Amino acid sequence: MITNTPSTTLAPPVEETRYEEELARGLAAADEEAFAAIYRRWGSLVHTMATRLLGDAHEAEDVTQQVFLGAWHGRSGFRPERGPLGAWLVGITRRKTVDALAARTRRLALVDSAAHTTDAGAEQGETAPDRVLDRVLLVDALSRLPQQQREVLCMAFYEDLTQAQIAERTGLPLGTVKSHARRGLHRLRLVIEQSAAPGTGM
Repeated sequence: MITNTPSTTLAPPVEETRYEEELARGLAAADEEAFAAIYRRWGSLVHTMATRLLGDAHEAEDVTQQVFLGAWHGRSGFRPERGPLGAWLVGITRRKTVDALAARTRRLALVDSAAHTTDAGAEQGETAPDRVLDRVLLVDALSRLPQQQREVLCMAFYEDLTQAQIAERTGLPLGTVKSHARRGLHRLRLVIEQSAAPGTGM
């Protein structure tokens, strides 16, 4: 009777640790079933953490996917001696969230710059030709985008709609809207950088 009591109390944490170690070994061995179990075990934690840091549940879904994709592709970097698997995933979540916040800042800065180019030039008393040229370059770049990318960016630029609002208006999945926005902004950024390069505007 006495021997049963300590085994009952100590078994759960011991089994918990062994299970996590088993999952870690499965991850290292590229075991897809183990990886699925890892996602079931820590997916909600990662999503909750990302949501709190980003303030956007939809964006947190993207980050959650990136975290587990990063964990899968970077599984060789996991070192059990440095800490448990859960702590390693939390570290990846922090890094991916920081990346997402930085990307959001860049997107907002680009949108703000593109949408207010003409107004800024007028306030500073700059000559019209340069500002008109900037505007033409932007419109030209937009015109070269695939239709859906162009529509998504125009709604973001000129109607100040969020990606969730664009998804609701167009009927496109939010992930698709985000993909169109990312790819379209990347192309616009290339055009802006090329136009700013020495010798391109003369």
